[in-house]
Amino acid sequence: MTEIFGRFDFDVIAHWVRPGERVLDLGCGDGSLLKFLAAERGVRGYGVDNDPGNVLACVKNGVNVLQFDLERGLQGFEDDSFDHVIMSLSLQTVRHTEGLIREMLRVGHEAVVSFPNFGYRRHREAIARGRMPVSEALPYQWYQSPNVRFFTIADFEALCADKGIEIREGLFFDEGREIRDDPNLNAELALYRLGRRL
Repeated sequence: MTEIFGRFDFDVIAHWVRPGERVLDLGCGDGSLLKFLAAERGVRGYGVDNDPGNVLACVKNGVNVLQFDLERGLQGFEDDSFDHVIMSLSLQTVRHTEGLIREMLRVGHEAVVSFPNFGYRRHREAIARGRMPVSEALPYQWYQSPNVRFFTIADFEALCADKGIEIREGLFFDEGREIRDDPNLNAELALYRLGRRL
């Protein structure tokens, strides 16, 4: 089924979500992930995006969507409003990374984030050649990129350790294959399931 929606990471995220859960998808794009989770897991929820074109695409996809700027936080949502708050391939596009993760864990029981790993060996090779990396996970030229944060798997895990954010599970991939050996070097994409420390 993921071939229809075009993203293998949807299956990983669906595995972490129980049937019928309440889900909030931040930076939801055209709503494909929520549409997939509704079909596969029967979830209920909302997408959030600031781009009018994406909001219209969500409506066309039958996805409930709210339009607002994530940089302002999630103050419109009460504590524990959702089972999962997801931010798939968008964390690197926000300026207030730590604050947004804290907000995700305030309004959701768990947070799921995925991001391109800037420490990936092919990205390091591109920089060694004097160029900014371009890949499937980083498809933009430097002057077109929406990314404002450039971080690695090791950077992200250090942030979580420093700020008391519990990493409940992490999975790492290169071209759709799971990577277990030195993911900071060998994985292009990271997915994490996060929680609050008790």
